[in-house]
Amino acid sequence: MEVCYQLPVLPLDRPVPKHVLSRRGAISFSSSSSLFGAPDPRQLSQRRGAISYDSSDQTALYIRMLGDVRVRSQVGFEPERRSSHPYLCIDFRTLHSEYESHSAPERRVHRLLSFQRYLHSSRLLRGIPQQIPLHILDEDYTGQARCMLEKVGSWNFDIFLFDRLTNGNSLITLTFHLLNQYGLVELFQLDMVKLWRFLVMVQEDYHSDNPYHNAVHAADVTQAMYCYLREPMLCKSLTSCDILLGLLAAATHDLDHPGVNQLFLIKTDHYLATLYRNTSVLENHHWKSAVGLLRETGLFSHLPAEDSLNMERQLGSLILATDISRQNEYLSKFRTHLDLDDLCLSNASHRHFVLQMALKCADICNPCRPWELSKQWSEKVTEEFFQQGDIEKKHKLEVSPLCDRDTNTVGNIQIGFITYVVEPLFAEWARFSDTRVSQTMLGHLGLNKASWGSLQQEQTPGSEEAEPSTAGTDPENLIQTHQMP
Repeated sequence: MEVCYQLPVLPLDRPVPKHVLSRRGAISFSSSSSLFGAPDPRQLSQRRGAISYDSSDQTALYIRMLGDVRVRSQVGFEPERRSSHPYLCIDFRTLHSEYESHSAPERRVHRLLSFQRYLHSSRLLRGIPQQIPLHILDEDYTGQARCMLEKVGSWNFDIFLFDRLTNGNSLITLTFHLLNQYGLVELFQLDMVKLWRFLVMVQEDYHSDNPYHNAVHAADVTQAMYCYLREPMLCKSLTSCDILLGLLAAATHDLDHPGVNQLFLIKTDHYLATLYRNTSVLENHHWKSAVGLLRETGLFSHLPAEDSLNMERQLGSLILATDISRQNEYLSKFRTHLDLDDLCLSNASHRHFVLQMALKCADICNPCRPWELSKQWSEKVTEEFFQQGDIEKKHKLEVSPLCDRDTNTVGNIQIGFITYVVEPLFAEWARFSDTRVSQTMLGHLGLNKASWGSLQQEQTPGSEEAEPSTAGTDPENLIQTHQMP
C-alpha cells in the first residue's frame, strides 16, 4: 500500500532551519541557482533527498523525504529571476557538452543529491543516450588492471592507463582495492553491497566533463595518499580509523566539483557561496556531498551514532584542509612543528594534522609526478581554467586571474604554481619524511619546472606578439585561482 504525505506550505519569510542544511545531500536551489540550471520546484517536490528551494537567498520552502516514502507538495509558484544579471542562465552541468532540449513526458525522479546526478537523470528522462557507451572489459584488460594494482604503491603509477584498463572505473576499483588491502572492510564490518554502492555513487558524482576535477583526479589523489600512508613516519603510527578516513577523504575531496573556482561562485552570487558565507565554499560542498552519500548508503549505519558523527566531522576536517586559500596557515603551522620538533604521532590531534598535510600534498602533487604524467595534468587543469575564462568573457564578466587563454600559457602558470605553492609545501614534507619517495618527488619537481621553462623559451624567442602574462608568477593570483579542493 502506497503512503502519501501532504506537506503544508511553509511561509516564505521563514528562515531555513540549521538542521535542514546539515542533512544528507542538502542541496539548496536559490533564485541564483539557475547558474546550475535549477529545475522547476514542482519537480523538486517529487525528488528524494534533503532539497531546499530558496526564493530569496534567505528563506526557503524545504521538503524532506526518507526511505521509500513519497511526498506530494503544494508548491505552486515559479522561481524568480534576477533580470539584472544576464549570466544567471549559465548551466555548469552542460558547459562542456551539447545540451539537447526537446519535449519529454514528465516522470518521477526519486532523488537529487548532486548536480551531476541530476544531469544524468534528466538526460535519461529525455531519452538521450550516454555519450560514451559502456563496454564489458575482456579478461586481458582486467588482468592488466590487476597487475597494475600489484604496484599501486609506486610513485610512477600511471592513473590514466589504469583508468582505461578499468573502463573509466579507476576510482571505484582503486579505492575498493586499498580498503580491502588494509583489511578495513572486515575490521569495520562494512557491508560489501553498501560499500560498493557508495563508491559507485561517489564516482558518479564527479563531473566527467571537467577536464581536471573529475574522478580520475580523485583516483590519482587517492593513490598518492596511499603512497604517503606507507611512509615509515606514518605507517607505524596511524590507526585503522586514520587510514580509513585518509582514503575516504582522498576519494571524496572534490566531490561534485562544478569545474569553476570559488572566486567565480562568489562573484556570480551563487547560492553555494551564500550558503557557506564565501568561506571554503567548494570544500564545504564536497564534504557535505560526501556525508550525504555516507548517510544515503548507510555505510556507517551499523556503528554507534556518536562514532559515525565523529567520523563525518573528521572527514570534513580533512577535506576542508585542502582549501588552498588557507595554504600559508597550514604550512606555517607545519613548519613551526618541524622547527620545534614537537610532532608526537601518538597524539590523536597531531596524527590528524599530519593526515591533513598528507592530503594537501596528494591534492597538488601533479608537478611531482614523472614528466609524462605531470604534463598531462598541467594541461588539463589549465584547460579548465581557460574554459572558465571563456564563460566569463561570453557573459561579460571580469576574467579571473590565470583564466584568460589569450594572455596565459600552461608553462607560465605552472612555473608560478610550482615556485610559490608546490615547492614550499613539499620541501617541508621532505623535512618531515625524508625518504626515497620524498626525494623522488623533489627530483621530478625540479626537472618538471626546468622543462616548463625550456618550453616557454622555445615558444617565445624573438616573438613580437603580446608579451606573456606575469599573472602566473603572482602568488595572490595563484592562491585565488588554484582552487583544488
